[in-house]
Amino acid sequence: MLTSFAAALIALLVTPSFAAPVAPCTVVRKIPHSTSSYTEGFFYRDGKFYEGTGMEGRSSVQVLDAATGKLLQQRDLPSQYFGEGIVDWHDVVYEWTWQSHIGFIYDRISLRPVGQFRYTGEGWGMTRTGKDLITSDGTAILRFRNPETFDQTRQITVREGRESVQQLNELEYIDTGGGGEIYANVWHSDRIARISPADGRVLGWIDCKGLLSASEKVDGESVLNGIAWDAEHRRLYVTGKQWPAIFEIRMPRTEGKPSTKK
Repeated sequence: MLTSFAAALIALLVTPSFAAPVAPCTVVRKIPHSTSSYTEGFFYRDGKFYEGTGMEGRSSVQVLDAATGKLLQQRDLPSQYFGEGIVDWHDVVYEWTWQSHIGFIYDRISLRPVGQFRYTGEGWGMTRTGKDLITSDGTAILRFRNPETFDQTRQITVREGRESVQQLNELEYIDTGGGGEIYANVWHSDRIARISPADGRVLGWIDCKGLLSASEKVDGESVLNGIAWDAEHRRLYVTGKQWPAIFEIRMPRTEGKPSTKK
């Protein structure tokens, strides 16, 4: 009888290794964005961008006009907190923090604080389906959570073939009509991963290299980190930490199968 270790090793060896297809990032238009915003969370709703910014003493939740980038509302966090991902759930917005193990709940219209929640581990990105929250913590694991309690219900490990994809950051769930996908930034990478929420497989990549020139970046941490999806008009937006612009980009074509690595 095979030992569990031997069985796992054989399963790994017979698992095909795939290189997921890579789609170029084609810009449709640019919208102004504040270079003082250290973007950690980003989503679109009702003609507005909601943005969560990080760094102690600079963290906030902001509401921006999606057409102009103009700041409409802002709620600052207490100075000891490093703000991270944000997500809407019905009439509220959830925001969690990097290493403080505390999250905040706001009324979506007024940004008035209405509650708090706690969790273990680090807080990075956050998005949602119609029934689950999905969170990242800087590893290859995405956790699905109950939106009412924040308790974990399941998890997936993100892999491209046999290799795990580490340092998953800001997230966006996109319902493509034929089944949803999770789009994920990878910290310090110019690529966005398209992930199957069923099993964590990387279905493809969007290559955003060259969206911003080196001269336009504030510093080495001015990295791609922010994905927002306008489901009604099927518009995809990306931005980054301290970037001077939000970019509307074309949705990648999803036809075809990954090619096997040689």
